[in-house]
Amino acid sequence: MALDYRKCAQEISDNIGGGANVVSAAHCATRLRLVIADNGKVNKAALEEVDGVKGMFESNGQLQLIIGTGTVNKVFDEFIDITGVAAGTKDDVKAAAAAKQPVWKQALKTVGDVFVPILPAIVASGLMMGLVEALGKIPGLGFAESDWYGFLDMVANTAFAYLPVIVAISAARVFGGNLFLGAVIGLLMIHSALTNGWNAANGYDVWYLFGHIQIGNYTLGQINQLGYQGHVIPVIIAVWFMSTIEKWLHKHVPEMIDLFVTPLTTVLCTALVTFMVIGPIFSFLETKVLEFAQILVSNPIGSGLMGALYPWTVVMGLHHMYNVIEAGMLASKGLNTWMPIASAANFAQFGACLAVGLKCKNQKTKAVAIPSSLSAALGITEPAIFGVNMRFFKPFIGGMIAGAIGALLGAFMGIGASAYGVTGIPGYLTINNALLYTILLAISGGLAFAITMAIWHEEEKPAAKAAPQVAAPTNAVISAGGAKVIAPAVGKVIAREDIPDETFASGVLGEGVAIEPTEGVVFAPFDGEVALVADTKHAINLTNDAGFELLIHVGVDTVAMNGDGFEAKVEAGQQVKQGDVLLLFDRDKIKKANHPDCVVTLLTNSDDYEDVQVGENV
Repeated sequence: MALDYRKCAQEISDNIGGGANVVSAAHCATRLRLVIADNGKVNKAALEEVDGVKGMFESNGQLQLIIGTGTVNKVFDEFIDITGVAAGTKDDVKAAAAAKQPVWKQALKTVGDVFVPILPAIVASGLMMGLVEALGKIPGLGFAESDWYGFLDMVANTAFAYLPVIVAISAARVFGGNLFLGAVIGLLMIHSALTNGWNAANGYDVWYLFGHIQIGNYTLGQINQLGYQGHVIPVIIAVWFMSTIEKWLHKHVPEMIDLFVTPLTTVLCTALVTFMVIGPIFSFLETKVLEFAQILVSNPIGSGLMGALYPWTVVMGLHHMYNVIEAGMLASKGLNTWMPIASAANFAQFGACLAVGLKCKNQKTKAVAIPSSLSAALGITEPAIFGVNMRFFKPFIGGMIAGAIGALLGAFMGIGASAYGVTGIPGYLTINNALLYTILLAISGGLAFAITMAIWHEEEKPAAKAAPQVAAPTNAVISAGGAKVIAPAVGKVIAREDIPDETFASGVLGEGVAIEPTEGVVFAPFDGEVALVADTKHAINLTNDAGFELLIHVGVDTVAMNGDGFEAKVEAGQQVKQGDVLLLFDRDKIKKANHPDCVVTLLTNSDDYEDVQVGENV
């Protein structure tokens, strides 16, 4: 009689104190592995009597229930559904490891995860935008008045004008929210009813949702009718909040009304929090950064410090407000001395990004870094900063250092521009001293390039190992029903009873043998199909036309290695021929992890046969 997977899972849950008593749950090729909060609530005697549980023991703080290959995953799925416990996977292990990192590293990783998928859009747009703006500034060319300029400017600006929407969709994917709700939040933040965020200096209207209720300096329910064009961080924060609310509602709202209650509540709550909390915080921040920047640029040392901090304001989407400073300088002094500071900072990010592009071997990284650096040279640094420099961080720091030195030199040189809105190479069209400006760009970009080349090193992924030139075994180690299982590894055959694991040795998972390998290669022991490859790559299930259900398990407790030292050469559903390489394993890594490296080979449905024989050559 087939096992009732849900009944098995339910009885397991009932006898361990329910899902509330489970800290984490996972499974390997044969066992359900549980971390229990209160062991006093576990009824061990009853667990051993559950139909489907072939054995139970505790190891390394885990309660391990032996269920069997091909079955444990189905019982596990039902267990997760019944208890509501989050399933443990390799991604969970990575997430747990990431959670132990410093907060700033977690934040950088999140920004990187959001921006990597959208890089093609912003790299292409940034490069085109820089070229179009540069051509439009050339005196006498008349390109800025042409229809081509208007069309190309629209095409180039689209990704940046609607950047919050693109970022919101990607952030929703990262945080596990609905992508289309994320898009709504992004669109909301640049809605046409709001004043364009780049025109904030010209003033904007205010909504008062609850009248003029004043709490200190804060008006309750005040919403500034101001868009978030060019912003990144507030968009990511808003979508994180949206995703959190949405997932909570999905768990608590009845399914009958979930379809309309959850999206409606999610969008409304996110909109209120975004414009009542996130908005005022960033408006305040923008004001203070602007005041701080105005104080800094009043002396050369401050200008140098601003050259270092400028890229951070790009990250936060605050750099567009500097037009206020530039316009004020032109009005009062007739010379924009802010432009050399921004150019030094931008060209330094160009140099750092170019260094990555030239030094890296990864073609995907190179394909992003080279065009991003060209965009930065033309004054559009978002692709370089988000796509490359911040992602690897050391290039970003190198750019900050070089930007500070370049801005300091620019302040001492006394150079400035006759207009605002352009930096980098297009800045030659407005600068008052081309020679000194060339020196500034050369020092900023060159120094950032040199620093990055010195301190940044690409993390190279080890190349996939080729299978050692080892002949596949030919000796049969299991026979049943007129069919045979050839040894899956080269080495000495040992009896099942001698396997250094009580579960395997007991025979509860089936008859078979183990092999003490001399090579780290597992071969297909017959023609058949791969039924399952463990997430951690240490175990494989095979079936064939003879009805064999075979488990090949490399090592004992090697699931704890989380795949380190294992490389699967096949995947589930793949047809294999006897002698094909199934997986490679690193014997030295297994031994260093203090695990036996024997290749356990078990016919898990051996009870279906009356003539099972096992041995070195049967």
